[in-house]
Amino acid sequence: MPQKYTTERLVEETKSSKKIFLYKKSFFLSLIWRIENANINYQMQSSAIFPLFYLPPISYFSGLKDFDGHFLIEKEEHFPKQTYRNRARIYSPNGSLDLIVPVIRGNKVHTKVKDVKISNEFNWQRLHWKSFESCYRNSAYFEFYEDEFAHFYHNKFEFLFDFNLELLEWILKQLKREVKLEFTSEYFDDIAPDLDYRAKIHFKKVNDNTIYKPYFQVFDDREGFKPNLSIVDLLFNQGPQSKSYI
Repeated sequence: MPQKYTTERLVEETKSSKKIFLYKKSFFLSLIWRIENANINYQMQSSAIFPLFYLPPISYFSGLKDFDGHFLIEKEEHFPKQTYRNRARIYSPNGSLDLIVPVIRGNKVHTKVKDVKISNEFNWQRLHWKSFESCYRNSAYFEFYEDEFAHFYHNKFEFLFDFNLELLEWILKQLKREVKLEFTSEYFDDIAPDLDYRAKIHFKKVNDNTIYKPYFQVFDDREGFKPNLSIVDLLFNQGPQSKSYI
């Protein structure tokens, strides 16, 4: 009888200990989650936030440099129309030329930028590539980058975000910038103005009082120096020296 009582008591105590252990484990896991979530929220609200552009202008990379890798790429915003997210500006024989990546209809309103799909109904990649050749074939470094750069125009991409991201990673590599890209996990609209680049860089804001250092451009004898064009204008004209310009 005493042995039976001892065994039952031991079983009850074991069950009780397991319950306490599971409760403590659940509590600490919840606490860790809250701390990590708080850290993420703090990071998002204290880091600069940049949108993901198509072949961004030079000012975009100057901004990234200013924050020395302490920035996030916006992934959760709704796709805004008429921005550099699917537009790049280059220098053509007739002046500035905007290259636009078409997106599928219905992807323009209240669609997160990460979910926007590229429209391949017509061969826009061929059009863009022919434009690059026409504008930069005679530049000093187009052939230097041509083989790797052609990959983005000879292969199909489904999502605009993925296409832009691969291009950005390639450009950072050419600029010798070792940056670990991190992304927003939710949308924040209460970011300090000096940290929010989502609407700060726009192709319509051409007179922003910023002084850009001139560099040689293929057609500058026709219309003079054109500042803050797509980063590829700088790369194709200045090559590896582009890093020191930014």
